[in-house]
Formats: sequence, C-alpha cells, structure tokens
Amino acid sequence: MDILGSLDVTRRGMSKLLWPRLLQYVVPAQYSGMLIPLSRCLRALVERWERAGCKEEEEEPDAMDSQEQARLPAPQALLARLLVVAAAPYPSSERAVAALQLLQALHGRIHRGLGVAWATEIPLLLQYLEGRTESSLDSAEWEHRVLEFLRASLEPIEDKAWTVGLSQELSQQLGSSAAGSWEKLFLSKALGTVLAACQDLRHVQGQVLRFLQETNPVELSEAKGMISVVPHAAKSHFHLVLGTVTMFSAAFTRDWSYQASTGWKVRRRQKMGRAQTVRAALMRTYSGIALHAPKEQLLACVDKEIMGNILQLSRDKQRDLQLKLALVQSITEVSCAIQAVGDCGSFELSLKQEATRTLLDWIKGEPWDSLVYGVFQALEELSKLRPPLSRKENRNLLAACCQSVLSHPSEERMKKGRKSVRAAVNMQLLHRRGMEDLGHLIETLLEAEATSACFDDVVHVLKGWLTSAKAWERERALRLCAHVLGACKERFELMRGCPYKQFGSLVGLLGSLTSDCLATCRQRAWVCLGYLLQMQAKTTEVPQADEIRCLCEELNSPDTETLAEACTNVTKAVCRCIPAAQAVDFLTAVLDSLLRVVPPRARAVWKWVFIFLVECRKEILQEVPKILNTLYTYMQQSTHRPFLLRAVFLLTHFHQEPVISSLLQKSLLMDGDTVELWRSLGRSILRIRILRCLVEKLNRAGNDRLGTDSSTCEWHNRQTALETVTITRAISEVVLALRSTEELRQLLPHLLPSLLRWASEMLGRERLLFLMGSWRQLFLECQMHVEKPCRIFLSAIQLVLGKCMAQKWMRLLMNQGVWARLEDPLAHPEGVCLLSSVLLHAGLVSPCLVKNLLPWLDSCSVKLQVTATAFFAEISRDCRTTGNSE
Repeated sequence: MDILGSLDVTRRGMSKLLWPRLLQYVVPAQYSGMLIPLSRCLRALVERWERAGCKEEEEEPDAMDSQEQARLPAPQALLARLLVVAAAPYPSSERAVAALQLLQALHGRIHRGLGVAWATEIPLLLQYLEGRTESSLDSAEWEHRVLEFLRASLEPIEDKAWTVGLSQELSQQLGSSAAGSWEKLFLSKALGTVLAACQDLRHVQGQVLRFLQETNPVELSEAKGMISVVPHAAKSHFHLVLGTVTMFSAAFTRDWSYQASTGWKVRRRQKMGRAQTVRAALMRTYSGIALHAPKEQLLACVDKEIMGNILQLSRDKQRDLQLKLALVQSITEVSCAIQAVGDCGSFELSLKQEATRTLLDWIKGEPWDSLVYGVFQALEELSKLRPPLSRKENRNLLAACCQSVLSHPSEERMKKGRKSVRAAVNMQLLHRRGMEDLGHLIETLLEAEATSACFDDVVHVLKGWLTSAKAWERERALRLCAHVLGACKERFELMRGCPYKQFGSLVGLLGSLTSDCLATCRQRAWVCLGYLLQMQAKTTEVPQADEIRCLCEELNSPDTETLAEACTNVTKAVCRCIPAAQAVDFLTAVLDSLLRVVPPRARAVWKWVFIFLVECRKEILQEVPKILNTLYTYMQQSTHRPFLLRAVFLLTHFHQEPVISSLLQKSLLMDGDTVELWRSLGRSILRIRILRCLVEKLNRAGNDRLGTDSSTCEWHNRQTALETVTITRAISEVVLALRSTEELRQLLPHLLPSLLRWASEMLGRERLLFLMGSWRQLFLECQMHVEKPCRIFLSAIQLVLGKCMAQKWMRLLMNQGVWARLEDPLAHPEGVCLLSSVLLHAGLVSPCLVKNLLPWLDSCSVKLQVTATAFFAEISRDCRTTGNSE
C-alpha cells in the first residue's frame, strides 16, 4: 500500500504497465484493504487517458496484448465487487467513497449504457456519505440506497446476456463468501435485485428454483440468503417467482409426507427437524415476496396463494420454536405488506380469523417461559386488516394475550427457575417487551373498533387481573392499564368522544389499589386515576378541567406532604366526576376490593367511600336507597363493620328521610345487621333527629286509613299495622342505644302519645295474617302470631319510660300490673289510669303531653276516646286529691 501511494502515474508508459496489474487486485476479497490507493491510481490513469484522448496509442489502457487482456476481471465482476465494498459497514466511509469513485471512473468499461445514470446517482450517494461516521451512518438505510442504485443502474441496460452474466458473477461470489458473513447476505440481496431486472424469464426461474433446491435451511446463513434472493427477484417477476415457490412448496410437502411415514423413529425425527426448518424458510420466503411485490398485483394473490400457503406450512403436530417464530414473522410481514398498498378498497383477508386463531392457540399452549417473541406485534398488524373481528373474538383475544403475559411468575421466581443469571435477565427483558407489545396491540384494537365497546372489553378483561390475589399480577395489570389509559387520554378519539359508562366501577377499583401493599401498585393506580380523570373531564365538560390537570401533575411530586395532599385532592376531584347513576357501581367496586385488602390498609380504602358520600351528597339523592342497600348487603359478609356504620352515618347525616325510609323497608323482624344499624344511629349525634323523624312517621301512619269498617280499606288497615309495628321496633332499638336521658325526656311528650295511640288501636287484635300481594309480606305477617301487636307498642313504652323515670316508678308500674291491664281490652282504661298516675307523680306529665292527648277526646276512634278519657279522668282526680291545679 505504501508503494501504491508513492506511484507517479503521470510518467510516460505507466498506463500500459499499471492498468492490467492494478485491476487484478480489485476483485479478490483479500485485497479490499488496498482499495483506497488502488482507486486513486486507477482513477488517475483513466483521467490521464481521457485528457490525452487517442493521440498516443501506447497510453491507452486497453492497448495491451491478448494474454494480459484475458487476465483482466470481467466488467460484471468489477461491478459486483465494488458494490460490496461500497455497501459494507466500515468504521470510516473512505473505502465506500473510493469504491463509488472508482465505479464512476470505470463506467465506460463496465457497460456503455451506465454513463448517464451514474453521472446522477453516484454523486448523490457520495453526498449522502459526506460527514458521516460509523455511529451516524444508518447501515440498513445505506445498504438500501446501494441496492436501489444497482436497480437504477440496470434499468437502461437492454442486453439480456450482460444481465445474466452479472447474476452468474454474483452467484459465484456468493458461493465463495464466508458463511454467516454480512457480505454473503448483501450478495443475496444484490442477486435478487439483478434477477428482478433480468428479462430472461427462463434464467430467472431457473435461478430461483436452484436456490430453493440447493439451499440448506439448516444453515442459518443459507436460509437468510434464500429469503433475500427470492423476494427481491419478485419485484419485477411477481407471478413467476410466486408460482415457482408454490410449485416447490407443494412438491416438498408431498415428498416429506411420504418420507415422514417411513424409516426408523430416529431417522423420522431427524427428517421432521429438517422439514420444519425448510417450512420455516419457505414461510419467510412467502412473506418476503409479499413485502417486495408490486402493490397493484399483491391483493389478488395475497389471501390464498401467500397467506394460505404460510398457514398450510405451519400446520404440524409438533412445532419447534423456529417454525413458530417463522409464522409470527411471516404473518407480521404479510399484514404490513397489505397495509403498504394504501387504499385497499373493499379488500378483506378471508384467512384473518384462521391466522388469529392459530396464533392464539399457540399463545394458550405455550409455557410461560417460551412465549414466541413478536406474537403480539403479529396480532397487532393483523387487527388492522379487514374484516374486523367480532366483539366476542376481540374479547377472547384480549383474554388470551393478558393471560400469557400477566400470569408470568414474579421476577424472583423467574430468577430461581433459570440456570444462569443471564438467562433470567433475558427472560425478564422478553417479558417486558411482551408487555409493551401487548399495550400497542390494545391501542390498535381500540383504533380499529368503531365504537367504545372495545374499551369496555379491555377494562372488563383487566379487572380480573387488577383484583388478583398475587401482587405482581396486579402490578403488571396496572402497568398495562396505565399504558391504555394514557393512550386514550392523549388520543381521545380512541374513546369516540363518549363518556366511559363504567367510570364509577373503574374508579372504585383503582381507588382501592391506591392502598395496595406494593408501592409500585399504589403509584400506578394514582397515575391511572389521573388519566381517567382527564378523560372524564373531556367528555363531561367538567368546569375545573385545568385544575384537574394541575392536580394530576402534582402526583409526581417527590415531597411526601405535597403528594399526600395531592392524593386527597385528586380523590375529591375524581369522586365529584362520578355520575350519580354510577354511584352504586363505584361503591360495589370499592366494597368488593375490601374483601381482599389487608386490615391495616382498609382505612385508606374506606376513605374513598367517605369522601364520595361527602363530595357527592347533593347529586346522589335519588340513589340513596340503592346505596344503602349496597352497604347493607356488604354488612353480611364484611369484617369492616365500623367503617360500614360510619358510611351509613354519613349517608343519614345528609339524607335522613330517604335513609330512614329505606331502613324501615328492610324487615319487620329485624335481623342482626338492621338492629346494629339502628343502634349505631342511636349512639350517634343524629339520635334525637332520627327519633323525631320516626315519631313523625308513626304519627302520620294510617291517618286516612284506620277507623273505618269498610271492606275496601281492610287491606290498607293491615298495611298500616305492619308499618307502625316496624317503626315502633326501630324506635325501640334507637332508644335502647341512647346514652343520654335528658334529650329523650324532652321528646317524651311527642313520643309517648304516638306509642300509646297504636297500643290502644291494636287492642284485641290477635293476628294480622291475610292473603298478601307478595310472599315476603305473607312471611312477615305469619311471624306476627308470636305476640300480640299491641304488646310491641307497650314494650316500646316500657323501654322509653325506663330511660326517663327512676327505677322506683318502674317497679310501681310492674307491681300494680299496669302492663298486663293495658294489654287487656277490658282492663285497658284501668291500666291507663294507673299509668297516668305514675307519670304524674314522676313529673313526666307536661303541658305539651296534655296538648297532644286532648284531640283524642274528639277522635273518630272509640278506642282513642276511651284512652283519653281514662287519662284525663285520672289526672283530674289526682289534681283534686293533691290540690294541684296545674
């Protein structure tokens, strides 16, 4: 190389001496390192000859004897070798520049038709290389440019023999190149490009068939070569190449089926292994043909002749990893090729469902540590094609894909199961890439769906994993959920501009996960809620949308106090966005999650319920009965009773009337849960308000119903009896839980008349059984045989007076047999007199009580008249006896 660098080619006679000798060093691969000085010398010789013209015959480089002429490399050999050197990835682009410059200098000696094309194309390639280094040069892009340069160079050449000679030269160099080398693969692509430009169809078909027959797919480099040559040749000879491959594939399948049925087991196993390798190479060849096929010709053949043959080749009882990987790559490439056509009109891939089912069957059958890489990408590209899958098929696809990725063991178990640390790391990287691909697949499914139903299906599938008992599965599901919600937030058209119908239930589920035992789960749950909140703000036109965006940004704060405050504010904002109609869905999701939450984190989950009941107190008025019923249902299966009672208290605080009405409808014979609810309210600060409300309901009960003997009112009278008994039992439970008697004494003038009224009205009624409109009512009335109805009211009076009077007065009432007399219709007036006397002496007969009992004297009910007469007669007698005029 030092000698070449010091040669002076300007001296007379140097052209004749150097030209044949220097050209001989261009083609052999072992002299590639000398190309830069060789290119300089040869270009200088050509320039000197062009300047001299033809005046000096001895200076013409071609003026040499026949022996030297025979040793010169063929034009096709020069072109092939210089293309390899130009395209090869080197640390520096100097060698590529030297090869291109030498090509431009030798254009007349390679082929006379290349001058015009290369005068334009080569400067463009040189310009592309300027200033580029190994790190800044995209080797794949550069290789593509060189192959396009070759294709453009062959267009003006009409000499079939010359093109055939070039393909033969490339085949020869291909055979001598090292197995597995970059050069071998590039030569395969270059050969395919030349065959595409060749007009000798017989030669093209022969070369393609030779590659199919002689290639040993077991050698990876040879398989890659076949996959490169044949598809590149299909660019201009699509139908010819496709037909040749199909013919070879059919013959191979037929011969293999015969061979596989004969011979020893070991030999059959070897044959099967080689057969699967050939099948994999053929599948990749078919998909490569689709990628390189002319767009206007692809759609007519892609369905049955390409995708059909790929699926046919993939059918095998025992598929190895190579065959599965080939199928995945082939389906991906064919799908991309169809999409690259652009406007496909009404084209539908009829084998789309079969291809999808094949991939899903493999996914379901694969163990967790051998999932084929790229399978989700194949499904993603398939989902972009028509016809669209049905909703059921989409849901099955989502379920199978999530099962394959989210059910992987934890990273700790994966590390233990691997024989080496490197294998464990590779498995983790593969799993993470699978998670990313699954996220992109779901995005594609959302884009392809014309409605928001697909988003509902995605959430439905993910909910099963978000509620998993395994922490790592919840963490992965949250990661995937965050990916999907983030995509929907950024590209709102995925939701079709519609509010999410299951917003409440998803908020409830994600809200419970903000208290997960894993910190990563808690963090991702907040991220998901932030995305969901911004999505809801866009659909429902929330006025504080900007505020919501700022709150979501604060969730990334590293400061603990700021983060805690941001979480509370986001919780409030999210709860305010929950539609009232979805309140029950929200609570159901939260309460369901409590069945899986560890006790230390239950308080944080309940915080969501409490904030919701406070923030949405006005909006949920119509939903109060349903909300109360939901809370009541979970009392029967939850260990978080204090929190449930707190939730009922908040609901009662804001919606007293609806809550009390709903509780009164629960059961005539109160179960333990209903009793506990009433008693918890009796211990709360709402106790007197609740008692007042119950007294008012008791006073209003049956005002327009009782007191008539008409048969048409009998049913209403019995309904009223049931209602009053239920209210009275509720009063008893609230009074029983009271800790303070002073407030009850103040309410006594209103409470006592109400209870005494119904005790009087129920005198003589032994049973309330009659044909009811529902089995529940019939059951409840049957239970009332246990005790006389009036006894329920008298028991309530006894309980109330026991809270308001000293024990001596209660003993006096017991000793005088007051309660037995009040229950007896004949002795009832006497019992009222005795009760009135004790009340008077105990100081419980107030003007307010007298005022409330006076109207009974003129009542249309004879029983009330008798009761009032007895009460006032005893009061008057005691007053005359004691001389007390009050």
